[in-house]
Amino acid sequence: MDIPLSTIAVVGLGTMGTGIAEVLARAGREVVGIDISDIAAARAVASLEASTARAVARGRLTEEERRTVLARFRTFSDLHAAAGADLVIEVVPESYETKQRVFRALDGIVGPSTILATGTNALSVTRLAADSAHPERVLGLHFFNPAPAMKLVEVVSSVLTAPRAVAAVTGLARELGKEPVAVGDRPGFVADGLLFGYLNQAAAMYEARYASREDIDAAMRLGCGLPMGPLALLDLIGVDTARTVLEAMYAASRDRLHAPAPVLRQLGEAGLTGRKSGRGFYTYEGPGSGAVVPDALTPDDALIPPDTTGTTSPAGAPRPVRSVGVAGSGTMASGIAEVFATAGFDVVLAARTPEKAEAAAARIAKSLARSVDKGRLTAEARDQALARITPAGSLDAFAEVDLAVEAVAEDLEIKRQLFAALDKVCKPGAVLATTTSSLPVVACARATSRPQDVVGMHFFNPAPAMKLVEVVRTVLTADDVRATARAVATAVRKHPVDCGDRAGFIVNALLFPYLNNAVKMVQEHYASLDDIDAAMKLGGGYPMGPFELLDVVGLDVSLAIERVLHREFRDPGLAPAPLLEHLVAAGCLGRKTGRGFREYARR
Repeated sequence: MDIPLSTIAVVGLGTMGTGIAEVLARAGREVVGIDISDIAAARAVASLEASTARAVARGRLTEEERRTVLARFRTFSDLHAAAGADLVIEVVPESYETKQRVFRALDGIVGPSTILATGTNALSVTRLAADSAHPERVLGLHFFNPAPAMKLVEVVSSVLTAPRAVAAVTGLARELGKEPVAVGDRPGFVADGLLFGYLNQAAAMYEARYASREDIDAAMRLGCGLPMGPLALLDLIGVDTARTVLEAMYAASRDRLHAPAPVLRQLGEAGLTGRKSGRGFYTYEGPGSGAVVPDALTPDDALIPPDTTGTTSPAGAPRPVRSVGVAGSGTMASGIAEVFATAGFDVVLAARTPEKAEAAAARIAKSLARSVDKGRLTAEARDQALARITPAGSLDAFAEVDLAVEAVAEDLEIKRQLFAALDKVCKPGAVLATTTSSLPVVACARATSRPQDVVGMHFFNPAPAMKLVEVVRTVLTADDVRATARAVATAVRKHPVDCGDRAGFIVNALLFPYLNNAVKMVQEHYASLDDIDAAMKLGGGYPMGPFELLDVVGLDVSLAIERVLHREFRDPGLAPAPLLEHLVAAGCLGRKTGRGFREYARR
């Protein structure tokens, strides 16, 4: 039997409750907004008035439609106003005591067929339902912020929830233009269950002073295509809210990755809860503002001169770089060589044989031709870039380069052998860089007699398109070598971020535990591949779902990185998911083999 949901009460008119009320009113529902604060209720009305006025100005609503929407939204300060509602959605603070008080009161107010939904993203729906007189009608309905814009809605069932209640709210979500995902009851559900572990690790990384807040956020935006960096996102969510979610997740999982980073408690107890207080990881113009203002931690970009063609190199200033050697013949090597040549550097592209070097140069020519066809590059600029590239079949051609960049196989012994060869060939003062994404840079440095000249420059694939370069400094790297790597990255129009020499650097250390946890969700039959991918794209703004990304990266590559992370940090939560290991053992490596988590048409 269909349950009509024409009148809906929203209890709690904070940011999320107001957004949900707007979505419902615009979709033709009668909305009863309830909040004990008259100020909150007035703000909710003002918010709806402002958003509908903007819609009229943009031609998305007529003035008559706007008046109709506004008339559908009424506010009250007493829960008894929900008496005639078909569905009640509570969005009060994340506290069992507060939410249970609301549900107990509603039991004596609403009719027996009214569905009660909690908007929690951290607390147990089952525990809330068990405290209700009618647990079969209680479920979770988790919207994402901002509710009018975000497409995902997680529909959360407990073991007590009646299927007809789930069907009714799932149908409502679709009518609202949302994408409902059915999930079971566990803290964080799908999207937040994956998101908050990642956010927590970013906070811990910052707390350990491994990288600056700006570099952590820039690395994840530019390296993974995320709409917002993790620390900025924590400020938006609220540091106190994030800690509450993580506490609930840790209580259920006992996974150390979910144990809230101490900095979250420190900030929260100091009242530095993020945007809503005007200060969190960043400082803002004022409470509620999203505009970041400089503070004592804001870096001075002027400390790193971008010019790499000078003739002097005082301590901490970049060494002059005019010519670059790139070792390797694969996709990464040719991409990096293209980046340097396009930016005006003379490039020696060395491979194991002259034929491999010529093939890599031909790959660059094809890439530049595509850029010309798409209008990104002129034919003249293409010809100039190609003229700067000299293919070579031996590292001996690196004798006069100012910077040597290796981009060979991700195998430590191969890289060590190559650095030993570079040490003999390259002139004194040349900077030697490795593009490794997971191996210890210092091991490459120790293969040379000049470890102070060795630095990590982790470009991202495809190098011509990706803006990020992780500049990895070992305990032996000289100040001017680090400065040179940063300056060169800037000169080729990339964004350098600084980090130390530990497994995964910034991006992979945060990305791959998240991917591993997604695999564990499927392994435990908590959610499907499609639902998890949809949840992260629609709820987190990720450009790709975790399983889409794993199949693109390659399951073997992913497993290797996860093993490195687990070996370095010795955290049980970082142990690769057995399902990932089984797929790799079966030869299911992703798109490159035609089958990974999904199957693909053979080319």
